[in-house]
Amino acid sequence: MKTLAFVSALGLALALGAGEVSAQARKITLSGGSVGGAWSAVGAAIGETIRRETPGASFSYEPGREAANIQLVSQGKVELGIAHAQLAKRAQAGEDPFRAPVTNLRAIALIDPRAAVQILVREDAGIDSFEAILAAKKPVRVAFNQRGTLMAVTGEEVFKAYGITAKDIESWGGRIHNVDYNAGLEMMKNGQIDVIINMLAFPSGQINGATREMKVRMLGIGPAATAKLNDQLGTAAITVPAATYAFQPQAVPTITGNVVLFAAAEMKDAEAAAIVEGMLKNFDYLKQAHAMLAKLEPADLAKVAPLALHPGAEAAYRKAGLLK
Repeated sequence: MKTLAFVSALGLALALGAGEVSAQARKITLSGGSVGGAWSAVGAAIGETIRRETPGASFSYEPGREAANIQLVSQGKVELGIAHAQLAKRAQAGEDPFRAPVTNLRAIALIDPRAAVQILVREDAGIDSFEAILAAKKPVRVAFNQRGTLMAVTGEEVFKAYGITAKDIESWGGRIHNVDYNAGLEMMKNGQIDVIINMLAFPSGQINGATREMKVRMLGIGPAATAKLNDQLGTAAITVPAATYAFQPQAVPTITGNVVLFAAAEMKDAEAAAIVEGMLKNFDYLKQAHAMLAKLEPADLAKVAPLALHPGAEAAYRKAGLLK
């Protein structure tokens, strides 16, 4: 993996509870998302809080994919990862895309409380619902995110909730592309795909930028499909308010997950606490670093369900008065 590094030689010392705890200086690597995406910017911002508050540690950011991030952290190959808490839940159960349960994941902080499924359709594709796709057996061209991400899993499950499988799409003459979101948006601009599905905060700068050059509509998810998806994925119902985007005059019902920063259970409590304390101390900086973080409040960082908090992170939140 190519490493986007900003490395700083400083020390790692902190106060935890009543006593002073010193942690050995070490390298901290965070595995996040693709270069140029939201997770890349957020990962770099978190790294900056580590650089500021944990003297003696070096920090580097590595582009990654969710499932791989989970495996790398679980195996101790990197210290921190970014993923949807819902994918971590699937990992714990050993569900697809995982071959066996991954049981040693622990959350450090919430970084996106409303990673909402946003379904864009080219206006000239003649698609106004999933039911219409199924009824016409339309040879739709779809872009999901890269394999090994909750975004890709969720995209497939949205179609399944309406009775449409990947095999159906291909048998009708359509095609599924698993690409990063920026690449998918570019394909949509070029007329290579009809539908693109991703999970991200709203309003999305990526969507706003892409839709200046093409006409799209946003599809919603109906109540029955929402119930199926929430039961299966651990997501929740949410509404994208009317006029969130210039092309979207009406409110759109959909589902949402949450994105967390996580570590392995084996991370020392002192190190997990130091990361949390750095994020809290530099919270104003984090909120300005990316729109994903802008609407968070300090107490929100501890809201990481369905993943459990790392004991060191939990202790830091309690010390800050953010957990009872």
